[in-house]
Amino acid sequence: MQNWIIFSLLSAAFAALVGIFGKVGISGVDSTLATTVRAIIMAGFLFVVAIVLGKFQHLSQLNGRLLTFIVLSGVSGAISWLFYFYALRTGPASGVAALDRLSVVFVLIFAVLFLAEKLTLKTGFGALLISIGAILMSI
Repeated sequence: MQNWIIFSLLSAAFAALVGIFGKVGISGVDSTLATTVRAIIMAGFLFVVAIVLGKFQHLSQLNGRLLTFIVLSGVSGAISWLFYFYALRTGPASGVAALDRLSVVFVLIFAVLFLAEKLTLKTGFGALLISIGAILMSI
């Protein structure tokens, strides 16, 4: 099995835990505050990981263009988590997570529009199945 597949599955498993832990953790707490605390914990954890792995020696590789897109990615992620935690506060974890996974469909659409990736019958059908599954799991 290729490394990217293993890491993708690990990412999915830990993302599932975010929904479970987040649902319990936001009961009785403002979702924006919970998201902020979570982001601080993430930043601290990742800072330590980067130090331990010696990644700060690569900072010179960040030019203005790359840094701009990393910043945009960070802001998009923060906005996504604000909405995710608000949705968790008011909805069932399984339904919120299912609809959140429609991000796969949005990535496909944006990749076709902005990255010149090809939309094939297979990927289109897969996106349709993901959409149907997300809707069925959320109702």
